[in-house]
Amino acid sequence: MGILSRASYVVRSKVNALLNRAEDPTETLDYSYERMRDELQEVKQGIADLTTQKKRLEIQKRRLEENVDKHNEQAREAVQQDRDDLARRALEKKKEKMSQIEDIEGQIADLQSTQDDLVEKKNELQRRIDEFRTKKETMKARYEAAEASTRVSEAMSGVGDEMSDVSRALERAEERTDDMEARAAAMDELQESGAFEDALSDEDAIDRQLEAGRTESEVDAELETLKTEMGAGGGEPTDAPADDDVEAELDELRAEEDDEESA
Repeated sequence: MGILSRASYVVRSKVNALLNRAEDPTETLDYSYERMRDELQEVKQGIADLTTQKKRLEIQKRRLEENVDKHNEQAREAVQQDRDDLARRALEKKKEKMSQIEDIEGQIADLQSTQDDLVEKKNELQRRIDEFRTKKETMKARYEAAEASTRVSEAMSGVGDEMSDVSRALERAEERTDDMEARAAAMDELQESGAFEDALSDEDAIDRQLEAGRTESEVDAELETLKTEMGAGGGEPTDAPADDDVEAELDELRAEEDDEESA
């Protein structure tokens, strides 16, 4: 094989491969079916044309037969009138018309034979078209089912690039959702522990404890002062508060102290 022949073969092979990939079998089947129907229509048209020609010849034959009868009557009448010359002419025309009728009958027979052949071919072509149509629809259904199954399989297995992107996007969404849920749980835990209040305050733990000690010392000093004043007065002053009032005031101070400690 020469270089040019090999190059031509390679080109044809690649072109054929491209056509195979681009070809849609369902479209090819539909196109073939339409071509067969066009051929059937052409055959039917040919049969119709032949039938028309045959009918024309049959009409012409009937007219010639009528002329034959006419010339035959003319010959009889001429003989009755002793006009042999006219009778001879009438018989000559009769013979001429009969010869034409014989030719037309031959043509009609040929057209009938051709018409019969075309009708038989038309019936055979119709049968093949019906058979092809059944196979075409079956093949199209199989191809479409296989194509749909392939698409579903690719989607389920994630073979396609689009499904891979979707899978990666889903993984990223799950990771971000997990992070967000963990962050929300941590915020709730810090809120319950009071860590947010500590973070917003300028005081640390030591400052809060010292402040609590100072408050307690001040309360104790004030209490001692109160006791000293009440003891130095001796007796029971007329305007001194009753023991119940003192106890109530002491209870109120203790309650405030407890509230501060719990805070």
